[in-house]
Amino acid sequence: MEYDTLIVERREGVARLTLNRPDVLNSFNHAMFPLLLGHFDTIAKDRSLRAVYLTGAGRGFCAGQDISGTAVGGDFGSHLEESWNPVARAIRSLDRPVVCAVNGVAAGAGANLALACDFVIAAEEASFIQAFINIGLVPDTGGSWTLPYLVGRARATAALMLGDKIPAKQAAEWGMILKAVPLASLETEAWALAARLAAMPTLALGLTKRLINAAATNTFEQQLAAEGELQTICGRSTDHTEGVTAFREKRKPAFRGE
Repeated sequence: MEYDTLIVERREGVARLTLNRPDVLNSFNHAMFPLLLGHFDTIAKDRSLRAVYLTGAGRGFCAGQDISGTAVGGDFGSHLEESWNPVARAIRSLDRPVVCAVNGVAAGAGANLALACDFVIAAEEASFIQAFINIGLVPDTGGSWTLPYLVGRARATAALMLGDKIPAKQAAEWGMILKAVPLASLETEAWALAARLAAMPTLALGLTKRLINAAATNTFEQQLAAEGELQTICGRSTDHTEGVTAFREKRKPAFRGE
């Protein structure tokens, strides 16, 4: 399906979402938020879709908010709660892995949209810019939480307060993203990862994601308890039975995502 601002494809158990405003580096207009959220809701309800692949059309991934028609001095907090925040929450709460292929610049909320994903692979030519400070704003879309969590306080402070461009190779060295690859290899590598994840035990992947999310605020004892609770769920799953059976039979498991 192709919309004016979003291209949606489904194959190999993967939902591919391509931001499609290449003339403005895929910056978001107001119509894009409910459209993207609607598809995340559809994916959440469709168990045949076992991974998500998010990327951008053209030479950029996402330049954040399209500010060409945004009034200065507006109620940006309300805007965030109606737009970017629900998208970030949808990515983090989805019980399927989300792979982000960053094909070019990822700036402002666009950078933090990428960093909310579970796996980020970027073209070596791509870059990440926390551009908020350059127009007198604070970071949003979870960036003030995600960056310190990923790269530590010192590097996060520099990125958020200085607003400098961070090349993809540097982002990979910092641990901000999984890896940087040549642009010509980006589609192949990122899609292979998404397809691999879609063939894995989906229930266990989703519950692992829940544990990773919880670890940010849980104590060690709370995390041990959470692991035990979710391990019990996985232990009763069809995929666990298949995994053990395949191991004993010395064959590759055929996981069904159940």
